[in-house]
Amino acid sequence: MLKIFAAVLLSLVASFASAQAVFRVTAIPDESPTELARKAAPLVKYLESKLGTRVEFTPVSDYAASVEALANKQIDLAWFGGFTFVQANIRSGGKMIPLVQREEDEKFRSVFITSDPTIKALADLKGHTLSFGSASSTSGHLMPRKFLLDAKINPDTDLKRVAFSGAHDATIAAVAAGKVDAGALNISVWDKFVADKKVDTSKVLVFYTTPAYFDYNWTVHADMPAAMREKLTRAFLDLNASTPEGKAILELQRATRFIPTKADNYKGIEAAGRSAGLIK
Repeated sequence: MLKIFAAVLLSLVASFASAQAVFRVTAIPDESPTELARKAAPLVKYLESKLGTRVEFTPVSDYAASVEALANKQIDLAWFGGFTFVQANIRSGGKMIPLVQREEDEKFRSVFITSDPTIKALADLKGHTLSFGSASSTSGHLMPRKFLLDAKINPDTDLKRVAFSGAHDATIAAVAAGKVDAGALNISVWDKFVADKKVDTSKVLVFYTTPAYFDYNWTVHADMPAAMREKLTRAFLDLNASTPEGKAILELQRATRFIPTKADNYKGIEAAGRSAGLIK
């Protein structure tokens, strides 16, 4: 009986140790759950081979949940937008470390789209309806709001109605269906929809592209051991389009390559958030 008990106890301990060894990855839900899972699958497999441990993609319900999950160390690695990184860094008391970003994220942009032929410039939005993405989105809300304010257009007072679709692909759908007159979203998602012919560009078109800004990154908690941070960083930097695996992952991540980043790169995002009243 004692031997059976000991065997059961050892099994439970082994199971617990195994559960603890899982490396959990998440991402802000800026696209549909199926698209996020599709993008994550080969990256998860790649990271398993590089880290030597089981890696799982853990979806979250909204942007705020991704912030809380990393701040509370319920996950190990998060794909954040610039604004979400700033929010997480504030929430954690400066304990967030952005490791890498796509080369494209050094000069990221948002686009404003419409199906209304009378809307040809930001000024033409006055009196119309507009959809942002998530309220916490950098490219789908914060930076489009900043550039509207820079153009002397206050979305809350100069537009007929402001909506929040929750995700970039949902913004495209809302504009295409005529639910809103215009929408603001991530240029990368727009370009992907155009390339895949998922949007009729004879009916829905870009009428304004913003200036460039820093955006997305892969972030960890500062309590992660330095050796693990270095191993993760190297794994992303080693991704190369010259290999079949690297090519597949980079294409899904819509990246030419990954490059190192740092918290200081997102000071402009924080300043924009404070200026727009989105960070108190």
